[in-house]
Amino acid sequence: MKYMWSIAKKEFASYFNSPIAYIVISVFLLINGWFFFQQFFLVGQATLRGLFSTMPILYMFFAPAITMRLIAEERKTGTLELLVTLPLRNWDIVVGKFLAGLALLLLATFLTLPYAITVGLVGELDWGPVIGGYLGLTLLGAGYVALGTFCSALTRNQIVAFIIGLALCFVVYMFDKVLFYAPAFMASFLEYLSIDYHFSNIARGVIDTRDLVYYASFVTMFLMFSVYALDSERLK
Repeated sequence: MKYMWSIAKKEFASYFNSPIAYIVISVFLLINGWFFFQQFFLVGQATLRGLFSTMPILYMFFAPAITMRLIAEERKTGTLELLVTLPLRNWDIVVGKFLAGLALLLLATFLTLPYAITVGLVGELDWGPVIGGYLGLTLLGAGYVALGTFCSALTRNQIVAFIIGLALCFVVYMFDKVLFYAPAFMASFLEYLSIDYHFSNIARGVIDTRDLVYYASFVTMFLMFSVYALDSERLK
C-alpha cells in the first residue's frame, strides 16, 4: 500500500507540474458549464438532469486524455523498465497510476458542485438524485479511467493510447444504444454490458447491487489487464 500511494501522489503531482491538469480542468468546466446552463434556462426547472446527461459523453474524451500518458510515457522514456526492476508489484504501479488519473477526473467533476448550489438557490432542488448522480459519476469515472489505464499500458505512443481508449469508451457506452438492432435474446446481455445503463440507474437515485457489482468487476478486470501488460514487460 505504501508504494501504491507513493506512486499515486507522485503521478497526481506530475499533472500539476505541467499544463495538463489546468487545461483539462478548465476545458472540462467550460464545456460542462455551457451545456448545463444552456439546458437549464431552456427547461426552466431546478434539476441537474442536463448536467448528468452530458457528463458520460464528456468522460469518453477526458478520461482517455487524462490516462493516455500514465504508462505509455513510461514506455517511451524508458523509465518503465526501471520501474519493473524495482521491488514493486505490477499491481502497485497500475493501481497507483489509476488512482492518480481518477483523482484528477473527480477533482474536475466535483468542481461542478457550484452548479448544484446555484440551482438550489434559485429553486427547490431534489438533492437525492444529485447525490446519486455524483456517486454514479464517481463509478463511471473509475470505469473509464481503468479502461484508459489499460490502453496506456498497451503502447508507448500517447496518441495511440488516446485513440484506443476513446474507441473502447465509445463501444461500452453504446451497448445499450443499439438494442433495437440486436437479436432479442442478446438485448438484456448488451444492456448489462453498457457502462451508461448502470450510470443512468444510479443517477436516478436507485442504488442497486447489480450496478455496483458491474462497476467493481469492470474496474478490476481492466486493471488486471493492465497488470498482465506490465507482466509481459518483465518477461522481455
